[in-house]
Amino acid sequence: MNDIYADFSARGLIHQTTDDLAPWLNEKSRTMYIGFDPTADSMHVGHLMQVMTLRRFQKAGHRPIALVGGATGMIGDPSGKSQERNLLTVEQLHANTEAIKNQMQNFIDFHEADGGAVLANNLDWMKEFSFLEFLRDIGKNFPVNVMLGKDSVKSRLEGESGLSYTEFSYMLLQAYDFAHLYQKYGCELQVGGSDQWGNITAGIDLGRRMYGASLYGMTCPLLTKADGTKMGKTESGAVWLSAERTSPYKFYQYWINVADDDAGQCLRFLTELSIDEIVALDESRKNEPHLRSSQKRLAEELTLNVHRQEGLNAARKATEIFFGSEIQDLSDMQLLDIFADVPSVNASKDALAGGEITIIDALVNSGLSNSRGDARRAIEQGGGYVNNRRVEAIDYVLSPEDLASETVIVLRRGKKKYALIRFEK
Repeated sequence: MNDIYADFSARGLIHQTTDDLAPWLNEKSRTMYIGFDPTADSMHVGHLMQVMTLRRFQKAGHRPIALVGGATGMIGDPSGKSQERNLLTVEQLHANTEAIKNQMQNFIDFHEADGGAVLANNLDWMKEFSFLEFLRDIGKNFPVNVMLGKDSVKSRLEGESGLSYTEFSYMLLQAYDFAHLYQKYGCELQVGGSDQWGNITAGIDLGRRMYGASLYGMTCPLLTKADGTKMGKTESGAVWLSAERTSPYKFYQYWINVADDDAGQCLRFLTELSIDEIVALDESRKNEPHLRSSQKRLAEELTLNVHRQEGLNAARKATEIFFGSEIQDLSDMQLLDIFADVPSVNASKDALAGGEITIIDALVNSGLSNSRGDARRAIEQGGGYVNNRRVEAIDYVLSPEDLASETVIVLRRGKKKYALIRFEK
């Protein structure tokens, strides 16, 4: 078995533990779990660290359980939240749960019959309880003073929004998950983000009271930037693992543009690169920052893991296009994703088919040139492009063969000034 504790320590992935877990983990294969609440129909970058944690445990010879919170997701974890979440419908939760399960299978081997990882949903056991049964059989083992002593509860009770009984009960539900997983699978370790410490220790206490179990807990640092803000947030929202929500190109670009101060931590937390390679990248970042070797390696590794080789190839192609590679055989969706921040104008497909649009017209109408004379000079000086192909003739006429996708032609002036023409009937 691999010494997973040493690897976690070297990567800075250990925030708190209930015990000295190194000898315990190295003694034999252990069963551990991490929970994921299905608050959306995709995981985002914030979940990626926990998914990779499950994967690290499996590769080290341990048995991970990925627990999707079909039941706890109906309530929402108050940990780290200043106010109550909006509750989702049962239908939304079910759809989200199924989507997250499908994503998990890209990272973890879930051949449970062969001793592989377990993919569980806490709704499967919670739906068997009536309210009175749960209070009688589970709640009686859970002292209220223990709950009140947890930071996640205290901070909300002291805040303006307070804490509803619904959210107050979340800790008990998650604690019972740990006890149940111990009873059914022999699960002895729960891992989570540093904001989960209260919930984890509550589960350890409940398992001891109900079954006399010796259970353990470990938390990892939250994935944040050097300035303390959450990693994986952009102006347009979260960076998702679903290609439908965040395209492979945008996913790749997010990591390419990570700040130098954050790149080393991301390599340690989110990839399986060796510590030796990461240290070498640290040195490159220090001595040759202009090469952005860390960011390129990070973007390639994560895009490959999340979107497979096909997604990485598409992201690389899109990146090359934005930096001047010839554009062809793309869809409208792909092109508009690559050039999302580029201005566009509309034109008639009939005018395109009728040979009514010259390159001079296109440059002026798109705003890339401020006059016909300016457009003519740009072309004569070699600075006019259609789909990143240089236009040599000032009397060049656009035609349907110039469409880079179903309805779009990409214009460029000079090295970096782009505009799109979108053709409509």
